[in-house]
Amino acid sequence: MNSSITIFGGTGDLTYRKLMPALYNLFARGLLNGNDLICAIGRKDYKQEDYHKLITKWIEEFARLEVKEEVLQAFLTHVHYLKMDLSKKEEYSILQTFYQDRHYDNTIVYYAVAPSFFEVITDGLSQVTNLSKPKIVLEKPFGESLEQAFYLNEKLEAQFGKDAIYRIDHYLGKEMIRNILTIRQTNYLIANMWSKEHIQCVHISAAERVGVGSRGSYYEQAGALKDMVQNHLLQILTIVALDNPDAELAQQQKEVLEHLRVIDASNVKDSVVLGQYEGYRLEEEVDPTSNVETYAALKVHIDHKRWKGVPFYICTGKRCSHPGIEVVVTFKRMKKEVAPNVLIIKIQPTEGVDLQLNVRHPQEELGLKQVWMEYCQNCEDIFRLNTPEAYERMLWACLNNDASWFSKWDQIALSWKYVDGIKEAYKQEQLPVKSYPVDSSGPSTSELTNDQEDHQWRIA
Repeated sequence: MNSSITIFGGTGDLTYRKLMPALYNLFARGLLNGNDLICAIGRKDYKQEDYHKLITKWIEEFARLEVKEEVLQAFLTHVHYLKMDLSKKEEYSILQTFYQDRHYDNTIVYYAVAPSFFEVITDGLSQVTNLSKPKIVLEKPFGESLEQAFYLNEKLEAQFGKDAIYRIDHYLGKEMIRNILTIRQTNYLIANMWSKEHIQCVHISAAERVGVGSRGSYYEQAGALKDMVQNHLLQILTIVALDNPDAELAQQQKEVLEHLRVIDASNVKDSVVLGQYEGYRLEEEVDPTSNVETYAALKVHIDHKRWKGVPFYICTGKRCSHPGIEVVVTFKRMKKEVAPNVLIIKIQPTEGVDLQLNVRHPQEELGLKQVWMEYCQNCEDIFRLNTPEAYERMLWACLNNDASWFSKWDQIALSWKYVDGIKEAYKQEQLPVKSYPVDSSGPSTSELTNDQEDHQWRIA
């Protein structure tokens, strides 16, 4: 099928850093055909050749594949820049005219803009009658409040149809997150130990060395709970904890969220720690008296027969000393004096799987020693270069009508309610947002557990 991809926010950071490099990769792999079209919409008055020069710089920096001049020039012939003010309904006639004599069987419209523009774009698109049954790709956050998100969701589904809305969480396009299910499905050893009978605790961590940078105004509204926990980390949690990896993914993820134990005023003190890195209040577009969290650590319980009693620790923070995204599964000890087996699924920047085992020490009097079996997927160029980047994978899925790895509305609503409840309880109990030094492991989280074994694999 001939496809068109229309991007609202064609001059934004997301388009420059992620979407255009991903689309170039798809083109270089031969997955976009000669009649496909990419229409980038922005307010800036760029001539076609100026826009091509601009995105060339970003493609050369961020594309996964080698940028070859002849391939790049061929790709650019498919990219059209359209100047219009997306906030003015009358300007959508420009888009109508652009597509007047262009007909595509497969149409994608990407909202690569802030959620405050979602409604006006949706209203404007109602005037563009020659976009054939578009699939709408939405970036998070999916609204600025739960109430607004419900309203926007109803409007979008009424306009385009429930099955046409693709809510993208690019974490679900990451190779090793998808590999979590494969590890469970294809390894008898792991599959039969993936439950409360064998697992002591699970840690899911996403730490960054950078601060908020130029995103201060957004972060002031979001904070770590909404920016990372509400979507990315709860999505990872649902993949790790779903009951049946062979069943429908979306339904299994929803069931995990439905079984999350509520965190409220009665247990928030023992379940949540929030922090803010020193110097955050001096960042661009940040309130100098801000109490917004840049770090969040949660102890979560899933009241399901598979996981009853197993703590899941979720941890995310900015300006931390050990950046990376990992899932760490600590198994129960065979004996009190023997170290537990540990499975680490490394998601970013290293992609791979590590497993700690106990073996006999060559010097018999020293007893046991712990050894690691390590697999690094992106350490070798052949695997790194041949592994699609998250946006590349998600765009290809959308082009092929595969919505299985996109977030469903019921999951988003459940996650939002859960995090809103946490924020309200934390505020109600007047718990502190702890200050922590930059390049540290974050604030103390000792109140989350009295079990040192649960803490020993915490990564921040």
